[in-house]
Amino acid sequence: MDYIHTARSVEDRLLSYRKDESGWKTCKKTNDVVVYWRPSCEFSGYVYKGEGIVNGSPEKVWDCLKPEINGLRVKWDANIKKFELLEQVSADVSVYRTVTPSAAMGIISPRDFVDVISIKRYEDGTVSSNATNVSHPNCPPQPGYVRGFNHPCGCSCVPVPGEPGKTQLFSFFQTDLGGLLPRSVVDSFFPSSMVEFYSNLTKAVKSLK
Repeated sequence: MDYIHTARSVEDRLLSYRKDESGWKTCKKTNDVVVYWRPSCEFSGYVYKGEGIVNGSPEKVWDCLKPEINGLRVKWDANIKKFELLEQVSADVSVYRTVTPSAAMGIISPRDFVDVISIKRYEDGTVSSNATNVSHPNCPPQPGYVRGFNHPCGCSCVPVPGEPGKTQLFSFFQTDLGGLLPRSVVDSFFPSSMVEFYSNLTKAVKSLK
């Protein structure tokens, strides 16, 4: 499988989501984040966009977000139990297995996901993670986990002009959780979990020295 080609196409897709303002509808709003959704072009569900300002430099925010085995992300993100590196494809492209705990009061059982993830830095100081589902020979479906599928998703840490201690954070989720979940459970889970994501991230960044 051409992981590099897949990664580059996801980078382009995520950038287009960030630039394209059409069709997004607000589904949840707090002091930390506004969550939008629109029908996905990738599968029969939705793509969700989170947009908010985090108090912390882009590098600090990125330190909390980046996928790392035993990194900061697994400590604060309630929806990630662990990352496993399956293959380091290049300096900025990797294949990971991500394990998630049960959620929604146990209605959503533990999941695992296999994704190619690229890290891209832009000239304006933006740093982004860009991911989508792939298959990998070292990671067939595992007992005890429902295999889910992430369609193009990720986060972009964008500098705020004139305010080096702040970051505009865009996050995109479009996940097929797999299994036989009621649509209503899925549709209510993502907006709420994204609000929690921003709230927990804000606390994690604040706790960094």
